[in-house]
Amino acid sequence: MDTVFQIGSRSFVLDEDKAREAFAAKRVINGRKTEAFNLLPLKYQWAYDLYRAMKANHWEPEDIPMGKDIEQWQSNSISDQERWIIRMGIGYFSAAEGIVGDNIQHVVRELVTAPELKLVLGRHAHEENIHADSLLYMISSLRINPHECEAMFEQIPSIKRKNEFVTNISRSLRRDLDLTLVENQKALAKNIFVFGQCMEGTQFYGLFGMILSLYRQNKFPAIGQMFRYTLRDESNHIEVFRNLFMDLVNENPAIQDDNFREELRDLMREAVRLEKEFIVDCLPVGAVGLSADDFCTYIDYIADRRLEGVGLKPITQGSKNPFPWLAETIDIKKEQNFFEGRVTEYQKASALEVPDDDDL
Repeated sequence: MDTVFQIGSRSFVLDEDKAREAFAAKRVINGRKTEAFNLLPLKYQWAYDLYRAMKANHWEPEDIPMGKDIEQWQSNSISDQERWIIRMGIGYFSAAEGIVGDNIQHVVRELVTAPELKLVLGRHAHEENIHADSLLYMISSLRINPHECEAMFEQIPSIKRKNEFVTNISRSLRRDLDLTLVENQKALAKNIFVFGQCMEGTQFYGLFGMILSLYRQNKFPAIGQMFRYTLRDESNHIEVFRNLFMDLVNENPAIQDDNFREELRDLMREAVRLEKEFIVDCLPVGAVGLSADDFCTYIDYIADRRLEGVGLKPITQGSKNPFPWLAETIDIKKEQNFFEGRVTEYQKASALEVPDDDDL
């Protein structure tokens, strides 16, 4: 059906059928390729909603004064163990945030085809830059030797193994990929699962819990506040990658086999094992109110929540959260099993919902 606009002596004919075809061709991968960044009509409503939520949460590290943290860092009121937790946090995250951002920009965003997915992934990458900047701000404010941070993620075995776990997954996709092949579709799905649910969704949470525990004791209030903002961002990042993963496997049903599901659970098992090694290195001796055993239990709990969030069976049946005060922070609504039909619940309504065909 054509729409004709008569402007003076000139007529402009718009072929609506072609526009509908372009909309129908929107897909996570193997969709319509165009240089135009035309978001409307939206197909992936969740991506735009999350983009707006992420944009509304914008923060800058320099807005948070570090004076109290500097005073505590230089005083005798902070134990060596508590300083070690901060050093491990800065050392790990100064590498990890860059790894996540690089994977988003140079792997995932390059491979998806729908503009609204590229939009939210661009915002995701921008927030990783903010997190990296916040770590630089912490390092310079506390006058920590930056070479120590480099040495930590190059030389502390538990940090090195955690980073290698995800960089190997990312490196395998840095090549020309034929995404019509199921094996390559699975490789991309695995990448999205590992970075979203295993790394940002699970391996980040040990240190989040430790630093927020110190913050709860009125120690390092500025660092704690920046980590609170970072955690809020990470909650959205986990949702971006979870929804992206779910749409990808729904649109490409050949991915969905029992071997692949078990492979994902094995990847989470490995992520948990590596995180527990890291937790023991962060807490080689007990700090005030902090126990390595409790944080290992916490990681089991978080990992099971992430698995259930994408419809996979938990690893540790009946795992409990040993930190109930963190429950609201990490509470994530369980969604429909993505292996059992089309997922729609996680797509929120907004003023820019995709119109019905009759409204196009």
